[in-house]
Amino acid sequence: MNEDESVQDFHMTVLDIANDPEYLGEKISEDKLIRKMLRSLPRKFDMKVIAIEESHDISTMIVDELVGSLKTFKFSINERYEKKEKKSITFTSSTKDSKDCDELNL
Repeated sequence: MNEDESVQDFHMTVLDIANDPEYLGEKISEDKLIRKMLRSLPRKFDMKVIAIEESHDISTMIVDELVGSLKTFKFSINERYEKKEKKSITFTSSTKDSKDCDELNL
C-alpha cells in the first residue's frame, strides 16, 4: 500500500491479485491474504496492525472485517489531524518607529 493510497483502493488491488489465477496458480486462503495485507500496510498503520494481531484470531477473521477496521482507523486518524489543524493560531507583531518612541519619551 502506498502512503497516499486509500484503504478501499488497496483492498481492490489485493483482491484483483488474489482472484487472478495467472498470479497465483492456486486459491489463496483468507488468513494468508489477511497476513499479507497486514504486512504491506504503511508505518502509520503499525499501531492498528499490532492491535489486530493481539486482539483478533486472524485465522477466523475475514478480509472485509479487516478492511472495515482499517477504514475506521484511517478515518479517526484523519479526523484527529484535521482538528489539530483547525486549532492553529496566527500571531502578528508590529513595531513602532523610533520617532513614535521618542515622542512618547520611551
